[in-house]
Amino acid sequence: MIVSAVLCPSPPLLAAELSGSDPAAAQLREACSAAVATLVASAPDLIAVVGAADRTETWPEDAKANLSAYGGLARSDVTHPAPLAVGLGALLLDENGYAGPRLLRSVGYDEPLSGCLDLAAEISRSAPRVGLLVMADGTARRTLKAPGYLDERATPFDAEIQRAISDADLAALHALDRDLARELMATGWPALQILAGAFGDRQVSTKVRYADAPFGVGYLVAAINAAKE
Repeated sequence: MIVSAVLCPSPPLLAAELSGSDPAAAQLREACSAAVATLVASAPDLIAVVGAADRTETWPEDAKANLSAYGGLARSDVTHPAPLAVGLGALLLDENGYAGPRLLRSVGYDEPLSGCLDLAAEISRSAPRVGLLVMADGTARRTLKAPGYLDERATPFDAEIQRAISDADLAALHALDRDLARELMATGWPALQILAGAFGDRQVSTKVRYADAPFGVGYLVAAINAAKE
């Protein structure tokens, strides 16, 4: 059963070696690290990392992001390269000293909603107490310098994601228009669907730790916990 979750974005700049001393990147990293620290501190039996990628797949527990593809140094210990979102989630766990069991899953960009919900249910059954780390970017069209240039629909789209999380209304994430998400380059859509289905109909409490678009991409960091019964 999934008892707690954290939502983080998945830009390469989460790796300090790729962004140096950029203050905006440092602020985002700090928010992600603090959120993941609470997930680790909740002492789940297993932490599952989920991120969008080309295909839906399970990755080895020791899989890591190949940051050399983004300008980072080549590392000899990356024997099992993971998709960026999944690998960055694993990096956050490593940086917070998590040494327990982990499940690394990618969800395909084209995975239908039913497949996302099936994956959420599968993850929920993977241990008695599961912590879930969802790596999902918002839109990439928030400003003129954004990867996809400016689209006035991007800010309201990201605002609805933030509202759903802030109001503990996770089911509202299912209503996010998939075609619009694609137009706005919101690659995190399938991972957000897994988050939406993670707790079923249980009540949750939420806390948004970061919400901004410093590089024209919507980044949201939040913690979600199942309400005590």
